[in-house]
Amino acid sequence: SAVNLAEDRDIELVFGKEDKERFWIGNPLDMETKLCINLPELVKRSNGIFGKSGTGKTFLTRMLLIGMLQKSACVNLVFDMHSEYGWAGSSEKGRSVKALKQLFPSKVAVFTLDEENSRNRGVSTDYVVKIGYNEIEPEDMSLLRQTLNLTDPAVEAIYQMRRKFGSDWFLRTSELDDSEETRELLNRLNIHESTFQNLQRGLNTVKRLPFIQQKTEQNAVHRVIDYLSRGINVVLEFGRYTDITAYILVANLLTRRIYSQYRDKTEKAMSGTGEAPIPLVITIEEAHKFLNRDIAEKTIFGTIAREMRKYNVTLLVIDQRPSGIDEEVMSQMGTKITCLLDNERDMDSVLSGVSGKSELKSVLAKLSARQQALIFGHAVPMPVAFQPREYGSAESYKSFSDTVNDPEQAKKDIEDLW
Repeated sequence: SAVNLAEDRDIELVFGKEDKERFWIGNPLDMETKLCINLPELVKRSNGIFGKSGTGKTFLTRMLLIGMLQKSACVNLVFDMHSEYGWAGSSEKGRSVKALKQLFPSKVAVFTLDEENSRNRGVSTDYVVKIGYNEIEPEDMSLLRQTLNLTDPAVEAIYQMRRKFGSDWFLRTSELDDSEETRELLNRLNIHESTFQNLQRGLNTVKRLPFIQQKTEQNAVHRVIDYLSRGINVVLEFGRYTDITAYILVANLLTRRIYSQYRDKTEKAMSGTGEAPIPLVITIEEAHKFLNRDIAEKTIFGTIAREMRKYNVTLLVIDQRPSGIDEEVMSQMGTKITCLLDNERDMDSVLSGVSGKSELKSVLAKLSARQQALIFGHAVPMPVAFQPREYGSAESYKSFSDTVNDPEQAKKDIEDLW
């Protein structure tokens, strides 16, 4: 039978028109027609955005988050390592562009770990996050094994100290001095002196993080849950604290506790004794640090990825090294958007299990270094290479706000913009 080039109406027929569920993400390469993705379908499973450094992952992530705010009945928790998604971000050309809080002021709360940095950037924050020593559990430290160079015996010693000292284990262990009493304690617990020194070095590295305090007045987890339960999206900015130790600790600590509460609420809803929580999408950058083969089975992020939407929580992972992510986790992702990748292993990882892999690999290899991407998976009926829609002009801001489901909110957002 005859084969013809796709026309605009063909794209609309296959991918659908922009409506209350479909979000215009860009245009198929060499075409002017709108390419739309199904947002409610997207958030049913965990998803990934991949691409080597400088290819536009942040740009696409910001776009996708805007789509979720507009079209899907979910809330987002964004662990914003480089402060790109809250109040303002940077464009491909390095100029400042508006981020989620400016576009949707009543739908987004900006939390920060670095109040001074936020103030210097002119960002009005909703909450300053502090973490107390007594909030840090052995499971939080265990995930930092690689970044803190902790040995296996040192990680085991953490659990022994927790059993010995209870919730004060972090402070009391870090303050143990080189005394006969300490040596007797280590001997009773069968902890070698070099193991203890390795552990103390790790604890002291964490203690030096400025947002870690002996005691905190308010519980950050409770504040995050409070906002999410009211349908308000939370962006947590890290400010100057972009060290991977800080990022892994905070993202893991908060996510474990939030997930636990979501699980409890979902189970109560299933038994008819409560309401189900609003579906939650958690965005993490540098995903291979949380989901590599060595630790994916042990981390809360690996659990969430494998369970799909069992407890109303899914992930949006962003990474430039997808080959570093556990294969099982990659296979559970519903939709993948990938910019240019020039590493063979990374391309194989992203396309693993996809039909027509060799053809898609060829498409992926030919993408431009900027402003082009390939999308495939549950949110689209077929794989397609596309150019993301324009973002950063006054007209683009207006178009994003114009399509909010709530007409009153749309009117207010547009008034705020102008």
